[in-house]
Amino acid sequence: MGKVLAVLAAAAMAAGLGANAQAQKLVVAGYGGSFEDIMRKEIFPPFAKQHGVELNYVAGNSTNTVARLQAQKSNQQVDVAIIDDGPMYQAIALGFCAPIKGLPADDLYGTARYKDDKAVAIGIVATGIMYNKKAFEEKKWAPPESWKDLKDPKYKKQLVIPPLNNTYGLHALVEYAREGGGGEKKIDPGFATFKNEVGPNVLVYEPSPGKMTELFSSGQAVISVWGSGRVKAFADTGFPVGFVYPKEGAYALLSSVCPVAKPDANPLAQTFVQYLVSPEVQEKLASAYGYGPVNKKAKVTDDPRVPLPIGKRADDLIVIDWDTVNQNRDDWNKRWTREIER
Repeated sequence: MGKVLAVLAAAAMAAGLGANAQAQKLVVAGYGGSFEDIMRKEIFPPFAKQHGVELNYVAGNSTNTVARLQAQKSNQQVDVAIIDDGPMYQAIALGFCAPIKGLPADDLYGTARYKDDKAVAIGIVATGIMYNKKAFEEKKWAPPESWKDLKDPKYKKQLVIPPLNNTYGLHALVEYAREGGGGEKKIDPGFATFKNEVGPNVLVYEPSPGKMTELFSSGQAVISVWGSGRVKAFADTGFPVGFVYPKEGAYALLSSVCPVAKPDANPLAQTFVQYLVSPEVQEKLASAYGYGPVNKKAKVTDDPRVPLPIGKRADDLIVIDWDTVNQNRDDWNKRWTREIER
């Protein structure tokens, strides 16, 4: 009888272990929309199958995700957070990100790395200048090549720039501050340039991607500050847009990831982060989402219409001082509303 009980007990224990293995879950927070579709359909399934883990996705923009991490501070539910670089620096400063172990450092572009490996980029977007090639040809205008070109009076009321609470608009403000002898720590020259030289050309400070493409399609706008990924998606619709990396430098917008710091962290969170920067995943994100890959071994075909941030272009992108920006951004946003978008 004792033997039978022992066998039954062993069987029950094995069943329990199997149930626990099946119940292993990883919660990933990241962007919604087409990004969520790619994650669920293309990125999650191979990883889930290989590691026997159930992946749960929590969709929200970067600000939502940081707010969620703050709300769950005493009992973090999220294992991996995918956030844009600005909010990611906030998440790191608040102690929400654990150092990443086992990053293939030699395979990654320097632009993709964060201090102490508290996060890593999973996709690179360049902030530069988009223009309507057809309209420029008809007007016999040379393609733009410099941030200074946006001051040219010929673009009066034909230029669109996202507002300051959008990363593309923020990059433009920092660039003009640097041009005027300042920078993130001395932003006044940027505001002066917008107020006196760039602002008169601006048709509207537009944050919505849908509205941006609409303004170009209707012919109201012919030039703008925008991101390479968005421009590629627009070009894929057949619209004749070009994208320029200004000679002073284009700016890096990094879609980034970190394993969430918590006492009972699942080791698979680290494994998932490493998986996201692997060449095969980087190739999928590049083709589906227009990201410049962060892994040098990823094989990606450049787009002749919208040069992707790959190779030297990726290495040369300017990464702004987000710690300084995040300390001042609320004040800058109020000043922007008061002085620029009156």
